[in-house]
Amino acid sequence: MTVETTWFCLLWFMMAMYAVLDGFDFGAGILHLFVARNNREREQVLQSIGPVWDGNEVWLIAAGGTMFFAFPALYATSFSGFYLPLMMVLWTLMGRALGIELRHQLKDPLWCSFWDVVFSVSSLLLTILLGAALGNVVRGVSLNTDGVFFAPLWTDFRVGDNTGVLDWYTILIAVTAAAALTHHGALWIDARTDGAVQARSGRIARIVWPVVLTLSILAAVASISVQPNIVAGLKARPWLSVVPVAAFLSLSFTRRLHRRQRSSAAFRASCVYIASMIASASISIFPYVLPARDESLSLTVTAAAAAKPGLKAALYWWVPGMLGVCFYMYFVSYRTMPASQGRVPSKPLGTAGRSSRSGH
Repeated sequence: MTVETTWFCLLWFMMAMYAVLDGFDFGAGILHLFVARNNREREQVLQSIGPVWDGNEVWLIAAGGTMFFAFPALYATSFSGFYLPLMMVLWTLMGRALGIELRHQLKDPLWCSFWDVVFSVSSLLLTILLGAALGNVVRGVSLNTDGVFFAPLWTDFRVGDNTGVLDWYTILIAVTAAAALTHHGALWIDARTDGAVQARSGRIARIVWPVVLTLSILAAVASISVQPNIVAGLKARPWLSVVPVAAFLSLSFTRRLHRRQRSSAAFRASCVYIASMIASASISIFPYVLPARDESLSLTVTAAAAAKPGLKAALYWWVPGMLGVCFYMYFVSYRTMPASQGRVPSKPLGTAGRSSRSGH
């Protein structure tokens, strides 16, 4: 494996970690207004993600930083071409954070309800935007001979040479992402709460599961139709077919484990499903980091990468640094925070857990 391919795998690893960890935050946000019917129950949902949601976003920052120094050509091309959608992502990220933090600044019911809506709507929009972005990467963009592109939000919603950010395929991927993370969040809330909130989230998880399965199958078939490189890549490396197979097997296990009321195990199976789907997306575009609608113009891993000496030197720093991050997140955020140990009870916890940083 070349050093460029190693960094390609590491970049997608960080994206998978972000999708898995911040994904249940998104799902909790989407379901916030549905599984919680009053202020006490909404506090219960927020307490379940309170100690970890902001730490989970570190993976997005880490992925952006890695793209900047490992694949500078990819960073420049994608950030300029997707400028408007990325600004929308930035605003929805801020909306989620403000919705969590500001609702606790006043005890007025109208104030709290407003920020609850901001949190929920921002979570849904962010999921859709990031899902559409993933669809654009798999489908390919309209790169020109200068290696640049600009994608409008939409054109005619058909997959073609001058397609926009939104077409029938990217909308399908966006809806699939929203359903998958809603299911993921429902399993998290089911595993981390009790009482009425747990019962409602468990019911939603059961309802959404067949939707996720159906959309995942449709997304897989559609991806093969819009990206010819998928079939060619699997023929060249047939052993990689185990990854999409693992995705569908883990999704089936979530159903079985949830029926047996093993909610924590079902959530872990959902983590494997989401990580496998992200890995499948990376496999589908390799050896490109940004496919073009005209395959001859696609940006390859080698062409987009920084100089080899720099990539090799950075690898020696990245590995111990990332191990330290993983150690810190696991033991500080997921092991020692009060709201991360066991279930968040339906009865109020006083002031503990009110803010996203209450356990710090």
